[in-house]
Amino acid sequence: MQDVDTVGYAVLLVTGVLAGIINTLAGGGSNLTIPALMLLGMPADIANATNRVGVFLQSLVAMRGFSSRGKLDTSDLWPVLLPNLVGGAVGALLAAWMPAASLKPVLLATMIGCALLILVRPDIVEPPAGTVPFKVAERPHAWWGLFLAGVYGGFVHAGVGFVLITVLCGTLRYDLLRGNALKVVCTCAFTVVALGIFIVDGLVRWIPGLVLGAATMVGASIAVRIAVKASPRLLRWFLLLMTIAASAAAMFA
Repeated sequence: MQDVDTVGYAVLLVTGVLAGIINTLAGGGSNLTIPALMLLGMPADIANATNRVGVFLQSLVAMRGFSSRGKLDTSDLWPVLLPNLVGGAVGALLAAWMPAASLKPVLLATMIGCALLILVRPDIVEPPAGTVPFKVAERPHAWWGLFLAGVYGGFVHAGVGFVLITVLCGTLRYDLLRGNALKVVCTCAFTVVALGIFIVDGLVRWIPGLVLGAATMVGASIAVRIAVKASPRLLRWFLLLMTIAASAAAMFA
């Protein structure tokens, strides 16, 4: 890997702040940060692993922000987290063993699928006001949705927020604000698992990862303030816009 110069760090900081905002409010921020890491000379698998440092740190900041504002529903937290953790381990092992070229088709298919779903069925991510969320035990298929989201997140991560929101809001019927809050908890959980596997495999580059992490923490802090003030309709439109942008990024990457 070539030396990271001042310009490289500047690019990493800017994309990190933007990604922290995008990932906390919707998803797809890794479509910015993974290419930025690759521009620094990292192969796709190294960039994918190093990116998880930023994802982990931004998730911690976002979780604390949502929790301190009373927007994090913990009543069904462990049943939500368990399939994500199992899936995250499976996905990270796949990412460590499979060729880097396999990342793009998985990313592209997932992003286009999420974009079409949100476009055709906007009610999927915007349940009526006052809707009481289901427990995972009440909708067993939600367990499999959360497991597959964990597999995808452990494998490539880019755009996993869209997958999680589809399950949390579409299947369990959380509103977008609380769905986003639970999403960052799930993201943090399977990122810990995936990051541990990548560290053992020697795939993480710590200096760029921590620089990226510092920037994503700033972005996540900004995003939480935006999320608690924005209307559900505005959050839905932002989610749709980011899903379409992520689909385009995956297609032309």
